[in-house]
Amino acid sequence: ISPVPPYSREQPIFTTRAHVFQIDPSTKKNWVPASKQAVTVSYFYDSTRNSYRIISVDGAKVIINSTITPNMTFTKTSQKFGQWADSRANTVFGLGFPSEQQLTKFAEKFQEVKEAAKLARDRSQEKIETSSNHSQESGRETPSSTRASSVNGTDDEKASHGGPAEAHLKSENDKLKIALAQSSSNVKKWETELQTLRESNARLTTALQESAASIEHWKKQFSACKEENDQLRSKIEELEEQCNEINKEKERNAQLSRRLQELETELQDKELELEELRKQGEIIPQLMSECESVSQQLQAAEKKNNDLEEKVRTLRTEVEESKHRQTNLKTELKNFLDVLDGKIDELHDFRQGLSKLGVDN
Repeated sequence: ISPVPPYSREQPIFTTRAHVFQIDPSTKKNWVPASKQAVTVSYFYDSTRNSYRIISVDGAKVIINSTITPNMTFTKTSQKFGQWADSRANTVFGLGFPSEQQLTKFAEKFQEVKEAAKLARDRSQEKIETSSNHSQESGRETPSSTRASSVNGTDDEKASHGGPAEAHLKSENDKLKIALAQSSSNVKKWETELQTLRESNARLTTALQESAASIEHWKKQFSACKEENDQLRSKIEELEEQCNEINKEKERNAQLSRRLQELETELQDKELELEELRKQGEIIPQLMSECESVSQQLQAAEKKNNDLEEKVRTLRTEVEESKHRQTNLKTELKNFLDVLDGKIDELHDFRQGLSKLGVDN
């Protein structure tokens, strides 16, 4: 049978596009791509032989040439993939479709063509049986008519009709022998085809079992991938929550940064105040030096007291005045030191608060 339809004998009745695969002949498990891309796959009907074929050509290469028989079965193994076994080609074909709808149409057409092939086979068997019965009946009727003519007829009738009747009987016998020989050859052919179909069915059953095992394996992998996907989704949700927390933390950090800038500005103001207080504190050593000089003068005055007894009262008065002035200065100095200690304590508390705020941040 030629793969390309000869002249107008075969006509396409259904055409689609799919990726073609064949089962690996060595392992009978893995699929081997027969085409690098999607190709045209067509059903053809041969009106002279009353047969149906699936044909696909990739360039100049014929990748599918499968005659459909009533024993074939098209099996959907997934939403977009289907397969069938061809015992004559000794292989299993697989088709991958772009959509589930195209796979469904192809499977429906396969079932229609299979039923048509079965009907054609039944009709051909009926014709063979009818021709065989007709030949047997003609073979039985011819000798009886011959015998009747020979018994009832005259010698002239024997002479005139005996020769053509024998020739007709001989031709009918030859036709019957040919029909019987054809029937015998057809029976042997059908037995061979039946055995081939049984072997193909056994191989197909094994392939289906292996496909089922492979499907279970892929189901397990799919379940594992689904669980991993769920875990990844939950992890993504956790990360999104963490991102939201980070954004909130950034906002809090921005607020703290603004608060820190405000505190730094206040600290600068406090440092300026402290600098002024330090400048005022520099006057204290001068006062102390003045006190020391007064004390020295007092000591000198006491030394001179032995020589200047007359000036003792005057010096005592001056000393009392100096002591009074010193007392006033000490009082003022003490008040100033108390104020300075209070400011220093406030600044110390402020620095501790600022340090604690920086650590919390």
